[in-house]
Amino acid sequence: MNLIIDAGNSRIKLAVFQKNVILDDRVIDLNGFREGIKSIFESYPKINCAIVSSVGLLTKAHVDMVRLYCKVHELSHASKIPFKNSYTSPQTLGVDRIALVTALYYQRAHSNNLVIDAGSCITYDIINDFDEYLGGAISPGVQMRYTAMNQQTSQLPLLEKTELMDYIGNSTENCMHSGVINGVCNEIDGAIAQYKSRFKDLTVILTGGDAQFLLERLKNTIFADSKFLLKGLNYLLEYNKH
Repeated sequence: MNLIIDAGNSRIKLAVFQKNVILDDRVIDLNGFREGIKSIFESYPKINCAIVSSVGLLTKAHVDMVRLYCKVHELSHASKIPFKNSYTSPQTLGVDRIALVTALYYQRAHSNNLVIDAGSCITYDIINDFDEYLGGAISPGVQMRYTAMNQQTSQLPLLEKTELMDYIGNSTENCMHSGVINGVCNEIDGAIAQYKSRFKDLTVILTGGDAQFLLERLKNTIFADSKFLLKGLNYLLEYNKH
């Protein structure tokens, strides 16, 4: 059994895999890390390997805590990957993006694929039909846009995403919702159109915390998979065992 630890910008996801099947997945916060790890190993004592993917939330002490229970692989730019990486600065490529492209490789090899991760930031990553990772784009996520408008102005309130009734806002708050939600959807649809014009028979995967919220608002036909990153991390753990 494998334990997947995905520490993002605001929360930590734990998942247990038996081969390629997810047996359990849960979300914990940093303060509950010790108890969360203890609980998962009590529930699944046959876990013998773990992979840690962290964008900065976890410290060495947290990783060492997991090492008390099993072998640990810390995902980094030095980890082995199954695809050709043409990124010009591989040492700066985020571990989350490495995992997403790995999932694309294993699930849809030898074809053109774009994965969009709608989280704290929105990332776009493309792998072509030669199994070559080319790069993509990074832009502010939904909540980051709301936060920026509040923090970078003196009058605009801090809002949470909500249902957009009309792209023409009739109040300041509605205008902000339109600017963020309509803007994000137009950005994603526009980006997909650009990639489709260049890559034949492109498949698009949407994942991340805002994926379901955005899915029904997008014009393009895309596939949503909320577990895509976890699956990629499990593939990488297996690949780096050898």
